[in-house]
Amino acid sequence: MADPFPLAGKRIFVSGHRGMVGSACVRRLAAAGSEVLTADRTALDLRRQEAVEQFMAAHRPDAVIVAAAKVGGILANDTYPAEFLYDNLMIETNLIEAAHRADVNRLLFLGSSCIYPREAPNPIVESALLTGPLEPTNEWYAIAKIAGIKLCQAYRRQYGRDYISAMPCNLYGPGDYFHPERSHVIPALLQRFHKAAEAGLEEVVCWGTGAPRREFLHVDDLADACAFLLSSYSGEAHLNVGTGTDITIKELAETIAATTGFGGSLHWDTSKPDGTMLKRMDVSALAALGWQSRIGFREGLGTTYKWFLEQSTLRG
Repeated sequence: MADPFPLAGKRIFVSGHRGMVGSACVRRLAAAGSEVLTADRTALDLRRQEAVEQFMAAHRPDAVIVAAAKVGGILANDTYPAEFLYDNLMIETNLIEAAHRADVNRLLFLGSSCIYPREAPNPIVESALLTGPLEPTNEWYAIAKIAGIKLCQAYRRQYGRDYISAMPCNLYGPGDYFHPERSHVIPALLQRFHKAAEAGLEEVVCWGTGAPRREFLHVDDLADACAFLLSSYSGEAHLNVGTGTDITIKELAETIAATTGFGGSLHWDTSKPDGTMLKRMDVSALAALGWQSRIGFREGLGTTYKWFLEQSTLRG
């Protein structure tokens, strides 16, 4: 554990504050009494080293959360491998180095469960990192995130910086990216089933067999875990953040169909890839420190759909 780092009154820079994770962290930190520092993409391109170093030197926050990232689902990773690798490497490298140069001693780097080998035993423990080949459908993103973990460890070892890393499982919630081709599974299916229900369609086509099992964490739970770790954890080891439970993609699709009011049938296109068949993280290390998720999946899915409907209304 770290020396206590009370969040109240601390000036904390949240990169990627307009994204799902970043916006949730902003809400959580504001509730804790932190002074939250943000920068719009139009004003600060995190891929540009000089711009990031100038920003950090000018503002000198007490802590940094690296929530900015280029994200997407299987299709996006496969279609844009160079962007997923380059953009994420540059974002994390620039932020970590700029924080060090500005003498920012507290930093939290956020990765993803895709860092683990495709065939890692489930539930996946933190020590499974780099023990086997990655899942090919998202290896570009995974390699960048592994580099981020190693950067935090390297700056801790060489410079004594208190930089830590957390690896959340699959996330969902308000602020998610709803795109028919480039989004993750929950927003993609929510939008697809919503449109099908509106149009009165009799069938919705889903990718794969529906057999893979996945673990899903509400983004507000992740933000709470981030606040917990930032205020109390110090260690070289990255920590898994999740619920410790999973469901099949078929169960997920059926739950989303019920949430959106879709009454038709589901067709599974088995010519499309499933990705990793089973992925559930071991969250015992974080639980031992005193944190556990609180938001149930059906409850979280309902609030996410409500947010989606509100945004659709605002967009007209």
